[in-house]
Amino acid sequence: MAISRWAWAALNALQLVFTLLWTAGWICAALLVLLVTRRRMLPLRMAARCWAPGLLHGSGATLVVRGLERVDWTRPHVLVANHQSMIDICALFRAVPVPLQFLLKQELSRVPLVGAYARAMGMIFVERSSARDARRRMQEAAGLVRAGATLCVFPEGTRSRDGEVLPFKSGAFQVALDAGADVVPVAIEGSGKVLSLGGVFRVRPGTITLTFGTPLATHTIADRQALADQARECVVAMKREAA
Repeated sequence: MAISRWAWAALNALQLVFTLLWTAGWICAALLVLLVTRRRMLPLRMAARCWAPGLLHGSGATLVVRGLERVDWTRPHVLVANHQSMIDICALFRAVPVPLQFLLKQELSRVPLVGAYARAMGMIFVERSSARDARRRMQEAAGLVRAGATLCVFPEGTRSRDGEVLPFKSGAFQVALDAGADVVPVAIEGSGKVLSLGGVFRVRPGTITLTFGTPLATHTIADRQALADQARECVVAMKREAA
């Protein structure tokens, strides 16, 4: 058992080094492409076609995607997903067939290179401790969606430590209401077992399942809390089916 633990520790150390170098390399490449083309579409697709598959493969994860056919990807949407692990972002980038942007917590803006990439791609950072700033950022996010973006939000506000879906905060749903965009519930199952939440970088091979639900039309649900509750119910149901 001790040998097994040491072997996993050594492998995870190598995977951490690979993750950092792989991420830094592709971010630098994406920023260079943005500098040359002045367009965000190609750098965003590089995340989906190059960066995310490399990290998923390096972790030994198998990605299973269901329900993409339920969504008209020619239209902008707000995706709302439960959040188990940082590898959720890789899985979503890889699964969604159009350029994907995220609503992120402000702390990520200070992560070297990651913050620079997200800002360059037009992603929105929210300072949750300031209600005034949060409202302004939500308005910016709604403008991004109105301009045609597909935006992903983790409305639990944090990662679930036991895999259970936490209550959805309603603020992010105002983005969809203001933009007049449908909300797509997305259930993520298995990612917390692949990449743990603990302070140690712990990776184990496993299956990550993403299930895309039927879009919720915002013109039929005017109350953002009701919209949040309905989206959470959809995610819980799909997650249960995937387990």
